[in-house]
Amino acid sequence: MKTWLITGCSSGIGQGIAKAVLSKGDNAIITARNKDKLKDLVALYPDNTLAVSLEVTSKESIEALMVQAKERFGMIDVLVNNAGRGYSGAIEEGDSDAVNELFNTNLFGPINLIKAVLPDMRANKAGAIINISSLGVITNDGGGGYYAASKAALEKISGALRKEVASLGIKVMVVEPGPF
Repeated sequence: MKTWLITGCSSGIGQGIAKAVLSKGDNAIITARNKDKLKDLVALYPDNTLAVSLEVTSKESIEALMVQAKERFGMIDVLVNNAGRGYSGAIEEGDSDAVNELFNTNLFGPINLIKAVLPDMRANKAGAIINISSLGVITNDGGGGYYAASKAALEKISGALRKEVASLGIKVMVVEPGPF
């Protein structure tokens, strides 16, 4: 039995991954900004689910999550960085505050989560990190440049991390879903 930490589980891909993991019998720490949105999943799998409110842009929120996760399940075997934010607009019109929030959510939040799980994964010489990116990195359509840039940066970090931890038995993967 593995323990998964999955961000952004209130809907979409995160919720789908959580359902698949839980139905298989693994443990899952499922997160959303508001953990009340996760009640249905917890009700279906109360013994192997921990729902936690998480703001990925807050190091304090990540630290609190890690304390709860370790108390309940111990080591995290798989991290799925799914939580994210979209942004549309021409480069010329991009709002600096909104773009900073985009990068904090789509890049720096996942990096801080990776840093939080890596010490235990290194010690156990095992683990997997799955970063959800976007097909937009490849297609790079007009109006989505900032979003694509935040996801492209996550992919580049993932590639470097993959090389840094491969010899330790830790796997790093990027998933590039299209529109859904």
